[in-house]
Amino acid sequence: MSNFAVDRRGFLGALGAAALGTTLAAGPSAQQAAAQNAPKKKWRPAADRKVRVGIVGYGFCKFGAQFGFQNHPNVEVAAVSDLIPERRKGLMKACRCAKSYESLEVLVKDPKIEAVFVATDAPSHARHSIEVLKNGKHVMSAVPATFGSIEEGEKLLETVKKTGLKYMMAETSCFREDCWGMRQIYQAGGFGRLVYSEGEYFHYRSTPLDSYKGWRIGSPPLWYPTHSTAYYVGVTGKRFVSVSCAGFRAGFDAFKPGANRYKNEFTDEIALFRTSEGGTSRQCMCKSVIGYHAEAGRVFGEKGSMNGTRYSGKVKKLPDITRPALPPGVPGGGHGGSHGRLTDEFITSILADREPLVNIYEALSMTAGGIVAHQSALKDGETMKVPQYLPPKSK
Repeated sequence: MSNFAVDRRGFLGALGAAALGTTLAAGPSAQQAAAQNAPKKKWRPAADRKVRVGIVGYGFCKFGAQFGFQNHPNVEVAAVSDLIPERRKGLMKACRCAKSYESLEVLVKDPKIEAVFVATDAPSHARHSIEVLKNGKHVMSAVPATFGSIEEGEKLLETVKKTGLKYMMAETSCFREDCWGMRQIYQAGGFGRLVYSEGEYFHYRSTPLDSYKGWRIGSPPLWYPTHSTAYYVGVTGKRFVSVSCAGFRAGFDAFKPGANRYKNEFTDEIALFRTSEGGTSRQCMCKSVIGYHAEAGRVFGEKGSMNGTRYSGKVKKLPDITRPALPPGVPGGGHGGSHGRLTDEFITSILADREPLVNIYEALSMTAGGIVAHQSALKDGETMKVPQYLPPKSK
């Protein structure tokens, strides 16, 4: 399977180049020329003040501290929280913070805190984000926005609309180098409409990660879809309208009948979506594939295509596709250097009073399609409608 994936990528890249009357060799040189001609990006603060942030969730890998809030020049980490005392102490140390609370529900009562990063277990993301917003604070949530529940996601949407506060989902793929570049080229018309796109998350895991309350054990793959779906929704701002999905049973212990709380036997799910542009998008999350670990995507359009950071197409003058500069002292961090940029995007959206890149509408559009795809897999691939979440100006 892994060899097939690599060979297929090369084949599609070559096919796209030939079809568009150009060569893959020309793609990088044009892209490099655009980057060289663009002025070097420098980070500039949106305001001369610090946002007081609370961080909730240590996880199994100091997760709440991995996005660099403690290093951002416009942030003061005012307090942290984790339900487990030892992890709470670890989070205090990692975030260089002297104050902590025993739970999110207590932390959000602190009147001095302006915004909260919710890095808790996925099944709690929507509920915790709603609690933060109801207490008058902006919120950035780890992915996904809602875990397996369309209804909880829509309650979150209503809370965001009612409070008028900022909500952002920290989808890492949106700030990966390739996805960021695809978005800039798409917005500049370099692809035209996308005829076909691919988003994929290959993460071999025969035994689940050690997560709080064991929520990962046996979880449906496409309930965790956004590392993949960002390669369509996050590139185009368009939507999935329907889906047919196939599930695969690898037979791992956690996915055997009756072995998990979700009654789920699928280790892998591969979905085919119809898009609002009239195109098709393949999105997958696979846990049983050995030899290929990736969060990646490719786009193929009427005017051009992109595989990784290599553009091939008709457009010769490309926009600057380099990612935003990082604040001084803030590392790019994990998931392809996306963590620090996600933090800066969230903080800047507060200081500049604008919508963040992955706002509630984009977050739910990246998340809900995966939930419906799992329902389709349970019905042997039946084509199902995907709910539409459009910001007011798009209606």
